[in-house]
Amino acid sequence: MAEIALALFAGALVGLIFSIVKLPLPAPPVLSGIAGIVGIYLGGSLYHWIIEQFFS
Repeated sequence: MAEIALALFAGALVGLIFSIVKLPLPAPPVLSGIAGIVGIYLGGSLYHWIIEQFFS
Protein backbone atom coordinates (compact mmCIF):
# COMPACT_ATOMS: atom_id res chain seq x y z
CA MET A 1 0.00 0.00 0.00
CA ALA A 2 2.92 2.33 0.69
CA GLU A 3 4.17 1.84 -2.89
CA ILE A 4 0.80 2.93 -4.26
CA ALA A 5 0.75 6.02 -2.05
CA LEU A 6 4.31 6.96 -3.07
CA ALA A 7 3.54 6.45 -6.76
CA LEU A 8 0.41 8.59 -6.47
CA PHE A 9 2.35 11.32 -4.64
CA ALA A 10 5.17 11.26 -7.21
CA GLY A 11 2.68 11.45 -10.08
CA ALA A 12 0.84 14.35 -8.47
CA LEU A 13 4.13 16.17 -7.87
CA VAL A 14 5.22 15.72 -11.50
CA GLY A 15 1.80 16.89 -12.71
CA LEU A 16 2.03 19.96 -10.49
CA ILE A 17 5.54 20.84 -11.67
CA PHE A 18 4.62 20.40 -15.34
CA SER A 19 1.54 22.59 -14.86
CA ILE A 20 3.55 25.33 -13.11
CA VAL A 21 6.11 25.35 -15.95
CA LYS A 22 3.22 25.34 -18.49
CA LEU A 23 4.26 22.09 -20.17
CA PRO A 24 1.87 19.43 -21.45
CA LEU A 25 1.36 16.58 -18.99
CA PRO A 26 3.62 13.59 -19.70
CA ALA A 27 0.76 11.09 -19.83
CA PRO A 28 -1.24 9.47 -22.60
CA PRO A 29 -4.98 10.01 -22.90
CA VAL A 30 -6.85 8.10 -20.20
CA LEU A 31 -8.31 5.21 -22.21
CA SER A 32 -5.22 4.49 -24.29
CA GLY A 33 -3.03 4.75 -21.18
CA ILE A 34 -5.14 2.20 -19.35
CA ALA A 35 -5.16 -0.07 -22.40
CA GLY A 36 -1.35 0.15 -22.58
CA ILE A 37 -0.94 -0.78 -18.93
CA VAL A 38 -3.33 -3.73 -19.30
CA GLY A 39 -1.47 -4.84 -22.43
CA ILE A 40 1.88 -4.76 -20.65
CA TYR A 41 0.46 -6.81 -17.78
CA LEU A 42 -1.11 -9.35 -20.13
CA GLY A 43 2.10 -9.65 -22.14
CA GLY A 44 4.12 -10.33 -19.00
CA SER A 45 1.59 -12.89 -17.81
CA LEU A 46 1.59 -14.57 -21.22
CA TYR A 47 5.38 -14.83 -21.14
CA HIS A 48 5.33 -16.55 -17.75
CA TRP A 49 2.56 -18.91 -18.89
CA ILE A 50 4.51 -19.87 -22.03
CA ILE A 51 7.66 -20.53 -20.01
CA GLU A 52 5.76 -22.71 -17.52
CA GLN A 53 3.90 -24.66 -20.23
CA PHE A 54 6.68 -25.35 -22.68
CA PHE A 55 10.01 -25.02 -20.88
CA SER A 56 9.58 -26.53 -17.44
